[in-house]
Amino acid sequence: MTYRAPVADIAFALKHAAGLKAALTEGLYGDLDEATVDSVLEEAGKFASDVIAPLNAVGDKFGTPFKDGNVTTPPGWKAAYTAWAAAGWNGLASPADFGGQELPHAVNAACIEMWNAASMAFGIGPVLTMAAVDALHAYGSDHLKQTYLEKLISGEWMGTMQLTEPQAGSDVGALRTKAERAPDGSYRITGSKIFITYGEHDLTDNIIHFVLARLPDAPAGTKGISLFLVPKFMPDGSRNDVRAHSLEHKMGIHASPTCTMVYGDKGGATGWLIGEEHKGMLCMFTMMNRARLAVGLQGVAIADRALQQAWAYARDRKQMGKAIIDYPDVKRMLLTMRSLTGAARAISYATGVALDRSIRAKDPAAREKALARCSLLTPVAKAFSTDIGIEVASLGVQVHGGMGFIEETGAAQHYRDARIAAIYEGTNGIQAIDLVTRKVPLEGGNTVRLYMNELRDIVTAVQASNNPAFGETAARLNEAIDSLERATQWLLSQKTSETTLAGATPYLRLFGTAAGGCMLAEQALIALRENDDSASRTALARFFAENIAVQATGLERNVTEGAQSITDAEAALA
Repeated sequence: MTYRAPVADIAFALKHAAGLKAALTEGLYGDLDEATVDSVLEEAGKFASDVIAPLNAVGDKFGTPFKDGNVTTPPGWKAAYTAWAAAGWNGLASPADFGGQELPHAVNAACIEMWNAASMAFGIGPVLTMAAVDALHAYGSDHLKQTYLEKLISGEWMGTMQLTEPQAGSDVGALRTKAERAPDGSYRITGSKIFITYGEHDLTDNIIHFVLARLPDAPAGTKGISLFLVPKFMPDGSRNDVRAHSLEHKMGIHASPTCTMVYGDKGGATGWLIGEEHKGMLCMFTMMNRARLAVGLQGVAIADRALQQAWAYARDRKQMGKAIIDYPDVKRMLLTMRSLTGAARAISYATGVALDRSIRAKDPAAREKALARCSLLTPVAKAFSTDIGIEVASLGVQVHGGMGFIEETGAAQHYRDARIAAIYEGTNGIQAIDLVTRKVPLEGGNTVRLYMNELRDIVTAVQASNNPAFGETAARLNEAIDSLERATQWLLSQKTSETTLAGATPYLRLFGTAAGGCMLAEQALIALRENDDSASRTALARFFAENIAVQATGLERNVTEGAQSITDAEAALA
């Protein structure tokens, strides 16, 4: 089975759970209206379903052959990418002064989900180009903007993000790539990078690399890192001193070339500074934070792709005289898949709307508040959603039974592809540490408290509906928020230590569980009010509350009581 973009579900979550409809009504997006948003989503769904999705299995089998420093992408990929870029999808949320459409980041988020559900290996490339556009627009010189932005925004050229080195994975401050100042104001870059997504390919005539490197007089650690723009081809058309040395052989996303890059075979690649010397991490975080939301959307995407295939298989597969979808355990798996996917989608889209508000709100205080909300939700969107992608893809294999373990069904590919998203753009463990050490304490904890109050308001509305179809939804969600509040208060009362870090990952899961459950309930309430698939949405919210949100109490105990069993377990790890 191939993929069909669930445009109606995407639009509903975007408008209601994420708050896009309210933002449109209040004029956050100028004269943009709901009909235009619907049209954009509909066209994106058609392109994802009809053009990209049929290439997914082809890309998985063909991979990206590498010969003489060149990468060949799978059959049909270049034509699909060229058509995708020509349709303007690469510049959907990019600045209008360089050819972008400047539509909401939240709308672009919905489209990113569709590109990646159609083919995760295809979708990750443009994500990095979009991140490069953000960094260049925010920190690049006028000359660099004039030279590179228009072609990056149009998709005529693609961009990369280059941090990782063999000795410097999550510890970016340990990188050794060097930059030397040149008399003409440019820099010469020497060194190597690993795990560089789309570092070399044949989709575009030029590739613009954004590379972290260290100047000779740089301070140690991350405070001594600078960011440089290093094109594959120079403005005069000559080849720069950068090349792909080899490609990784990976578990999944086979059609996405993952390269080892080498700089300086002939004395040094020419690069230009982005931002200020020694402040490259500030610029890179602009790229990484947008990319982290996009990777979270990859988790949503692969979950939805796996869900669609498992659902279709369960309806068709007969065992002991009836379709397996009629058996309670299969129903449980499919409902788990659908509810987790919906929860992750809502959290990710809400992060996109918060990002838009942090940029577009007219009142500075409103922008600051939205930035704090976006900062709080970003690690949750990335880590919770990518964990969900793996879990849902795994359940998809299980629904298929033995056929799920056979490559020809495609269920195994979803599982293999999903696994990387919890690792790249900052491992999920790092996202959890970021959440508990930097984001929860924002404004003395007021940002997270305000958010929990909003979740509580949703539960109050469910209670007030007096709708028996909700079952124990309100009670179970209230308990989940209680657990989240207690765990949050416990973290805020602690100094950062091994104890708090030990509870970071279960805390993030607890946060996503409480938030996602409430968002599903909110969508059900709106569906009841608007008579829009209300029975289905109410049943899904109830399933999540009564079967998944009930895990919150255990997660709370993991956070507040589980640390010592980790810190005192050296004997078990000896």
